[in-house]
Amino acid sequence: MLQLFAGRHGGDVITLDDQTSLRLAVADPRTLLQEAARPTMIDEVQRAGDPLVLAIKAIVDRDRGRGQFLLSGSAQFLTVPRLSESLAGRAAFLELWPLAMAERTGAAPDFAGLAFTDPVALRRGRTTWTRAGYIDVIAGGGFPETLDQSPADRRTWYDSYLRTVVSRDIVEFAQIERGAAVPRLLALLAARAGGTAVLADLAQDTELARDTVRNYLSYLDGVFLTSSVPVWSANLNHRAAKTPKIYLTDSGLAAHVLLTGPEALARPGNPALEGLVETFVFTELTKLRAAAPEPFKIYYYRDRVGHEVDFVLERYDGLVAAIEAKATASPSAKDAAGLAWLRDQVGERFATGIVLHQGDAAGSLGDRIQILPLSVLWEHAPLPAHSF
Repeated sequence: MLQLFAGRHGGDVITLDDQTSLRLAVADPRTLLQEAARPTMIDEVQRAGDPLVLAIKAIVDRDRGRGQFLLSGSAQFLTVPRLSESLAGRAAFLELWPLAMAERTGAAPDFAGLAFTDPVALRRGRTTWTRAGYIDVIAGGGFPETLDQSPADRRTWYDSYLRTVVSRDIVEFAQIERGAAVPRLLALLAARAGGTAVLADLAQDTELARDTVRNYLSYLDGVFLTSSVPVWSANLNHRAAKTPKIYLTDSGLAAHVLLTGPEALARPGNPALEGLVETFVFTELTKLRAAAPEPFKIYYYRDRVGHEVDFVLERYDGLVAAIEAKATASPSAKDAAGLAWLRDQVGERFATGIVLHQGDAAGSLGDRIQILPLSVLWEHAPLPAHSF
């Protein structure tokens, strides 16, 4: 991405995977930055630590012109222990996720905007997507490197990706004594997508101490392998759950650690499919959030008396849209029970409740509740013959 940007806008790209550049960035960052053309793009910036970041800060403080530096990295900038300088007030932070289906198909990323402001409009248009098509994109994920690969080559890429993340990215800022346990932990999280991450259960299944599991979960989040969804309470019920749900950040990665693929997932009753559909919907909503006309946060709801909603989207003005993600191709009113309960609790703040499914039906289930195909997330647009 940085190379493409430089090709269009000029400037220099410096990657700190290159050992010569890394040594210079640590030993003499001022010279490195002075000799680089602007905009200066630095990949894996976290590897150089404070010396480089402080040198960037000094340049920006002398010249507050915007766009001088574009910094990227495979770990969350603000969570790397060796970085004490946050660049607060001097930098904007953006998360770069795998490709959204709207990007791959060229569709307008306006699902979230319509869900809040004109939910009936989401029922316009018909889908040509089939269950097999959904399973293919769910199992394929969104990493550009994997999208045109064979299943065997994709497995090799994911294996290499995980090895790199564990042996290099995490090790750079944390102690990993049992790296082989990380794929196992990821598989457990993928298998329990939609459930809460109970430390005791994860510790027992991985044969790790609870504190170790807690640390490993923070590491996985720090290198963008997982993402947490907090519970939505809004003071509805003091019996609401407290523990966040954890999803892998790519459904293809989740399928990989579960050792499954399109052929196995297509078999009726495959137990992994429901969680992968929910993971896929979570990642798509997160990607679409960046393009939404109004910011919103993503929550879930569950309480001890059985009320549950997969995703609660809440705008800053308090408006709520709720979503259930189902692997079925034939949804029913029963699938919307949690949505109807939430609607009755929230009242006028409730914009819509949507059951997303793998069929082709689109329609109303009554007061502000509707069923829609998964492909509504990308305007039902088909994938081009050759696409990312």
